[in-house]
Formats: sequence, structure tokens, C-alpha cells
Amino acid sequence: MNGPDYYIPAAALGIALAFKLPGMRRDWRDPLLRSVCALLVLAASTFFFAAPPTIAEVNRLTGVPNFSGPLVYAILTAFSGSCLVLLVNWRGGPPEETRLISRRVVVGYGVTAAALVVMFLLGDAPVERLRDLDTYYANTPYIREMIVLYLAAHSVAAVGMTALCWRWSLQVHGWLRCGLVTIVVGSLFNLGYGVSKSSAVAARWAGLDWDWLSSSLAPPLASAGALFSAVGFILPLVGRRLSDSWYTWSTYWQLGALWRELRTAVPNGSPSVRISWWSPADLRVTQRESDIHDGMLNLDPYFDPELRAGAYQAAIDTGSDHQQAQAIADAAMVAAALRARSADPEGKIISSAQAYRPDAAEGPRDLVRMSLALRQSPVVEAARRSAARSESGSP
Repeated sequence: MNGPDYYIPAAALGIALAFKLPGMRRDWRDPLLRSVCALLVLAASTFFFAAPPTIAEVNRLTGVPNFSGPLVYAILTAFSGSCLVLLVNWRGGPPEETRLISRRVVVGYGVTAAALVVMFLLGDAPVERLRDLDTYYANTPYIREMIVLYLAAHSVAAVGMTALCWRWSLQVHGWLRCGLVTIVVGSLFNLGYGVSKSSAVAARWAGLDWDWLSSSLAPPLASAGALFSAVGFILPLVGRRLSDSWYTWSTYWQLGALWRELRTAVPNGSPSVRISWWSPADLRVTQRESDIHDGMLNLDPYFDPELRAGAYQAAIDTGSDHQQAQAIADAAMVAAALRARSADPEGKIISSAQAYRPDAAEGPRDLVRMSLALRQSPVVEAARRSAARSESGSP
């Protein structure tokens, strides 16, 4: 793997972090949000500092051969700990217990990262190795222990993440399950990285040369593991937002038929609130629902309860359930009322008719179902044709 193979994932994770920062500024006390941002920072840093060009540059700037070794190992150890902390906060539970477990993980992996630096300082690694530090110094005192310690910490986190996330994924559904399964895949890649590195180091101890496991196989596994793990943690948060946004926009579009029909029932010159084109979808839905209710209030004197009852029974007879039949009946009543109002341009009925009051008997209307029924239901179309015949006086 070359520089771009590391820098591109680092940039992608940096972009994901940039999208999370506004929320972090608004609610920086949220431990889950802080954990997500820490994970993204450490994942991006792992890719950036593990790139061979960065390793060479850091070594040059510090003047210490292989200074990047403990630096990358410490960042990778912190990333492993951040995954566990995020999982603990994500899983939830009693706040005191969550904080206690998170604190223990942070302390444990923090001490491990510090121990890596101490062992590097105690050891002797004078020859710069950009890609095979693990195997080249596998038999060097203190450097050997540093390598074993970081691999052990990384592998323990990978095993724990795999077991915990898989067990949790069997209990949940939807985006959360997708995220957990993705984390399991990432953890398996991370475990494969640890096994590859450990096997290469153990082979050196046995006098064998399996260095390709460390220098060729392990880096792609680590890259895939970090990406899958980061995506898995972000996926439920992003997916839930996308689902909510899709549901809101879908509701807005589905209300369109009923909204367009009822706009004709609002008298000209009636005050209305105009919203900008960049307004959020939930505000658009609220305004559309408000317009629909205003239109129905103006149609209220033209509503025919008997027509509604007949349409309800017709919908039941054609196989609709109670909820759908109610929506069809309301849509049929609206369609007929619109025809009746168009035949009363002077508003004579409004001043004399007794208004229909559905709330006491049927409860709130399902506007989305009504809108769909207005376009699709043959019962509504039959009520519309019947109203048109009555308006023209046809038998």
C-alpha cells in the first residue's frame, strides 16, 4: 500500500468528522457524540500517520529513527479503546455504570499507549524501517515487548467488539442491526490484522521468514477494519436521519393530491403563510397539513355524512380494513363536497347549512391515506361521478 491508499480513507473520515462538528458544538456534553468524534479523529489519524510518506517525514522532523513506530502504535491503541468506549455509550444503561466502564477503558488503553512509548525509549531501534518495523525488530529487547503489547491490546479490542456487537445485533433490527453487523465485519478485519502481524512476529522468533504477512497482508486488513468500524458506528445515526428525512418528504409528496384539491376550497384573498424553498421538510409538511385543514373547514357545510357512510361500507365490501375504509370514506366525502361547493359560488349553503362534525364520531383523519384514496380509490371516483350527476340534474 502506498501513500494515497492511506490518505484517501483519512480524508473520507475527516469529511465525516466535519459533518459531525456542528452537532458537537451544539451539544458537546453528549457522551455518545463525543465518542463518535473521538473515533473519527483517531481513525483518520491512524491512516494519516501510518502512511509510509508520513512515517518518513515524522522520523525526519523528530530526528529519531522509527519515532513513528510508537506514535502509530499508540494512535492505533487509542483507536481500539475509542471503539470500546463508543460501544459502551452506544449500548446505554445506567449513566453511572456507563461512565465507570468508559473511564476504565480509557485508563487501561491510555496506560497501554504510555507503556508503548516507554518501551520504545528503553529499546534500541537505530535502523529506520518504514514498512517492516514489527518483523525487523521482533527479537530486539523492549521493542519486542512493545510490539507484542500493541498487538495484544488491538486483538483484545477486536475480539471484544466482535462478540459484543454480534450478540447485540441478534436483539435489534433496522439501521442499528446494519451498523452492528458492519462493525462485526470491521472487527474481523482488525482481528485478521492482529493475527497476521502476530504470526509474522512469531515466525521470526522461530527463525522463519513470514514477513509478507506483516508487510503485505496486514496493512490492507487494518485499512478495511478501520473503515468498516467507523462506518458501522456512523451508519445507524446517518441512516436514521435519512429514514426520517425520506419519511417526511414522502409524506409531503403523498399529501399533494389532497392539498391541490382543497386549495380550490379556500376563498381568494385568504391569508396564507409563505415559506422559502429552502425550508426544512417537516415545516413544509406542517404547512401543507395546515392548508388541508383550512380547506376542509371551508368545505365543512358541504360534507354529507350519509355519503360518507355509504362510501365506508363500499370500501369495506371491496376488502379494505377499517382504517383504510375510513380514509376512503373521508376522501369520497371531500370529493363530493368539492363538487357541491363548485355549484354554490355565492356561498348560500355556508350561511344556512349545519356543519358536519366528524371529530366526535370518527376521530382525526388520516390525511395521507385520504390523499392516496383521492387519486386511486374507485369508491372515491364513484362518489365524484355521482356528485357530478346530481349537480347536472342527471338521473
